[in-house]
Amino acid sequence: MDAKFFLKLAITVVIIIFCSQIGRKAPTLAGLIATAPITTLIVLMWLWSDKSGDFKLMTDYTVGVLWGIIPTVLFFLAAFFCFRKHLSILPTLAVSSAIWLVSAVVHQLILILLLIEKSHFFNQKAPCVR
Repeated sequence: MDAKFFLKLAITVVIIIFCSQIGRKAPTLAGLIATAPITTLIVLMWLWSDKSGDFKLMTDYTVGVLWGIIPTVLFFLAAFFCFRKHLSILPTLAVSSAIWLVSAVVHQLILILLLIEKSHFFNQKAPCVR
């Protein structure tokens, strides 16, 4: 492992700790910061620094993030309702994670189907006009 990896790790850890510290005093602000595209910005920077100029990689990553919003929203909706019912942290995380996992699998299947349809569409020969 090189120094670049440890720098990435350190920056990522600092952001997570920062959010958890803010969460003690201002939980809604910490939630806003945690859902901000901070993680996505960091990953985009790391991907770009590793594969500068690979626009297909960057595009594919952003498509995954856009579609990944749906399972994430479902995770937090489940957690919200569990906490409203006064479930403790472990059952809440179990239920929310299970919902996220199922929706993430569906998410990946949808993306695979869309990519198959897209590649099929672009690989078709144009009809011959006489």
